[in-house]
Amino acid sequence: MQIVVVRSLKLTLFSLIVSLSSLSFADKIDVLKPTPEQSKAAIDLVQKLDSEHYRDQEFNDALSSRYFDEYLKSLDSAKNFFIQSDIAEFEKYRKTFDDDYKKGKLDNSFAIFNRFNERMIARLEKVVKTLDDPKTKFDFDVEESIVLDREKAPWPANEAEADKLWQQYLKSNLLNSMLSGKKLEESKTTLRKRYANQLRRLKQQTNEEAFSVMMNSLTMLYDPHTNYLSPENAENFDISMSLELQGIGAVLQSDEDYTKVSSLVVGGPAQKQGQLKPNDKIVSIAQGVDGEFVDVVGWRLDEVVKLIRGPKGTIVRLEVRPSDPTATINKNITIKRETVKLEDQAAKKAVFEVKNGNKTFKLGVIDIPTFYMNFEAYQKGDPNYKSTTRDVFNLLNELNKEKVDGIIIDLRDNGGGSLPEAAMLTDLFVDPGPVVQIRQSDDTISRNYRAYQPAVYRAPIAVLINRLSASASEIFAGAIQDYGRGIIIGSTTFGKGSVQNLVELKHGRLKITEAKFYRISGDSTQHRGVIPDVQLPSLLDPDDIGESSYDNALPWDRIHPAPHQNYYTISKFLPKIETSHQERMAQDPDFIFLNKQSAMFKEAAEKKEVSLRLATRQAEQQQMEKRALDMENQKRIAKGEKPYADYAALKKANGGDEDEDAPPKEADKEIIPKDDPYLMEAGHVLADFINQLTPEKKVAKQ
Repeated sequence: MQIVVVRSLKLTLFSLIVSLSSLSFADKIDVLKPTPEQSKAAIDLVQKLDSEHYRDQEFNDALSSRYFDEYLKSLDSAKNFFIQSDIAEFEKYRKTFDDDYKKGKLDNSFAIFNRFNERMIARLEKVVKTLDDPKTKFDFDVEESIVLDREKAPWPANEAEADKLWQQYLKSNLLNSMLSGKKLEESKTTLRKRYANQLRRLKQQTNEEAFSVMMNSLTMLYDPHTNYLSPENAENFDISMSLELQGIGAVLQSDEDYTKVSSLVVGGPAQKQGQLKPNDKIVSIAQGVDGEFVDVVGWRLDEVVKLIRGPKGTIVRLEVRPSDPTATINKNITIKRETVKLEDQAAKKAVFEVKNGNKTFKLGVIDIPTFYMNFEAYQKGDPNYKSTTRDVFNLLNELNKEKVDGIIIDLRDNGGGSLPEAAMLTDLFVDPGPVVQIRQSDDTISRNYRAYQPAVYRAPIAVLINRLSASASEIFAGAIQDYGRGIIIGSTTFGKGSVQNLVELKHGRLKITEAKFYRISGDSTQHRGVIPDVQLPSLLDPDDIGESSYDNALPWDRIHPAPHQNYYTISKFLPKIETSHQERMAQDPDFIFLNKQSAMFKEAAEKKEVSLRLATRQAEQQQMEKRALDMENQKRIAKGEKPYADYAALKKANGGDEDEDAPPKEADKEIIPKDDPYLMEAGHVLADFINQLTPEKKVAKQ
């Protein structure tokens, strides 16, 4: 199963079996109560967090107070269901959760959950009734606005204030739908179905779902990668690991009412299809080529995963709200569910040339999508088992025969994988020495992952990274940087520098963080990531993607360095390299465009509120489309290409008018350097580096 679920500050884990069976809105809702098994699990979980988690913090009154705030945020992150009198009433529980959970007492937590359920059900019933009433009118001519992020806003003072807030929500949702091309009545029907479905599911909630929210609100205070898995979610985790069901190859997380794409699994169906992007938000899901779309806004993360997951070879269609602010309408994407094949994740190479003054450098690039190893073949004793290191070793030999002047290791979008492979890959470029340090929760430090053999490749190298380079990628890039073995190019990496383990509880399981990675320099890869020597622009906002975007992420710190040699003093070469780099960036049409696009993305992300006046929004949409068209055409003209006649032509070229019945497209498997401005600039930077080396230093010292 190739759907990976991660936590974010808005994530709440539930073990809900999706069921849309008929249920009257007037049906009596049972008050949820804890079970004896859950009480025992709470005691067990608190003890394991205290004794085994890497972060040494006591569950006391201070942490109980933080838990109170986190629990309320997990339930009502947008602050639109509870009212201030509820919060005032709950305040008496603020410093009691530490004592309660150590004793397995869950009554107060369930009381808060049940109140939230009551408020939410009453609100959604009122919303559905409003949308059903033909007398309800929405005035899209009045100039008013809605705040996009209510995290720091107060809860509504009373029901009347909540009613006003929800009237704005309805207008905003209707406007978004209308701006995507739907009529008002069609938009109202879609919205009515959305809230009616949420209402049905709410009335079928179980105490297990409530308990999961409570426990994950606590584990989140330790770090974002520590999770409680209910018995059902633990079973789903086992199913996913067995690959009995397939998915689209996406890392998903919750973001307010939406399920957001955090990253794509390299070689997975979504990445190969090419249209789904990080930060896209999933609006609705349909099964097969002609199935009806089901609106999933407001659904819980595991519910969305269940709709995306399905038998290998079947089709799933996603309606997404693109992360690109220039894309003003939703996009429909057709993806075939498949297993990620090892050959689709295998390293591959290319050779290209760059000019540097009067010289032309012949460079190689090795693209490594993930750190893989065919463990099954290895365990069977197959001498030809596939692994990252074995494949790269062969590619290095091929590139040596082609007499390249240097090599770029491309780790963009490489989310990690096998830690031993990252260490063995480093071994191909450095002589024997440490690669990474691992500190356990008891402060024990190990340096067992090392380079053991003399380096296979000794010519200059560069490592190309981006925000989605994580974990094992960061260990390799960090080691190359610390050894001074090559130059690091790109944008700051993800910052995932922690180690998790699954432990059994008396009821469910706990995925717990028990160690941290440290570079041989002593710096942690956690939170800060690997900072490149030469920066390239990124369209991914680190406030949205990466370890630093999570609340309560383990901090960056450092330990003692591990003794190691140094190949090149990279810092002394950087002034000249940076000067040439900036001159190229200022003149390159692709990077001029990327910098403008990045600025537009940032501008959109910083927007605090939006208008609820239709004419205003339409004018903003037209302005955004014109701006996007002008930017694109400026780039095309500078490159000698024909400009687009209008925005419709640009949208079509970018896949905005896809035929839903057409077979899914696959991304190119071949590396084409001339079509990749990041790779070409990395080549120029590497050439600048090589050009500064004296002849006797162009081979890394023995």
